[in-house]
Amino acid sequence: MPDQFLTDLLLTPGTSGHEQKIQSVVRAFASTFTPDVTTDVHGNVLATINGSARRTILLDAHCDQIGLIVRHIDNFGFLRVNPVGGWDMQILLGQRLLVHTASGPVPGVIARKPIHLLDPDERKSVPKMKELWIDIGSTSESETRSIVSIGDFVTPEPCVRELRNGRLAGVAMDDRTGIWVIMNALKKIASQKPSSRVVAVSAVQEEIGLRGAITSSYNVNPDIAIAVDVTHATDCPGIDQNEFGRIEIGKGPVLVRGPNANPKVFDLLVKQAKEHLIPFQINALGCPASNDGAALQVSRGGCATGLVTIPNRYMHSPVELVAESDLEHAADLIAAFCMAVNDEISFIPEFSPH
Repeated sequence: MPDQFLTDLLLTPGTSGHEQKIQSVVRAFASTFTPDVTTDVHGNVLATINGSARRTILLDAHCDQIGLIVRHIDNFGFLRVNPVGGWDMQILLGQRLLVHTASGPVPGVIARKPIHLLDPDERKSVPKMKELWIDIGSTSESETRSIVSIGDFVTPEPCVRELRNGRLAGVAMDDRTGIWVIMNALKKIASQKPSSRVVAVSAVQEEIGLRGAITSSYNVNPDIAIAVDVTHATDCPGIDQNEFGRIEIGKGPVLVRGPNANPKVFDLLVKQAKEHLIPFQINALGCPASNDGAALQVSRGGCATGLVTIPNRYMHSPVELVAESDLEHAADLIAAFCMAVNDEISFIPEFSPH
């Protein structure tokens, strides 16, 4: 089974805007190896080592997960909700949920009318969010209102399941695995003597627009940044590798090459992976990434940014699947990269004829 920190990360719920509980898990772990742990007004948690160094490396992952938010309680006591982040409605149907109220989590289910009662056109269509409801077993609107408040957040029931060959499946691998990677990388760095100031940021609100990365990177003002998030594994049925490349579970972290990745950061990551015998994969991306790396690269006057990503099957579902070994190798690689950075290395892109 995963270690206690990863287990706590995966079993602690927190959607965009409701990250307080998950951030308390992050702070508790980071405080075991550095006294410099702070939380900003946006809710980002920042753990720092070697704070007086001239050069700054920022390690970023986001702690928020996709979920739902209570928008209305109808006349029957059912909850009507809006999405927080991107959901596939077909995945959401039939899930066991928790409604996170002021008095604690309340179990519920989300569904629609049974297939027997659907007309032929309804059977062929994907329902809209406004057509779904959450049933907490309440018998009236007044009963529901005595328990649930407008604005309460909702998540799938947290879980983590160990599968064969070191695979883990569960809720919120996106991007609690990234938090595990950057905090364990920082822990490894803290036991050494880095030349740079290194700040690991557990960023908020990535799922609704990279918002925590924007605010934290402005305040940290890094010279170099590594964004850690999940990426789509393509080693399962139905995904065209001709279009999306070959990304395999258990074959190591994925280094992104393209306009969102500083070429010298990419080259140093590859060099450190080879020197330390860390398995890795490469993915090409011709546009800004749909993760915090896009915001980090253009923070203030620009930042030399790299993207280290974790292969993940079934993203944005309650059964996301990763390999523990990919997390461990990602943490090792990022620690090696940070230790290799010194004040003499330039990350300004320059043409070097071969």
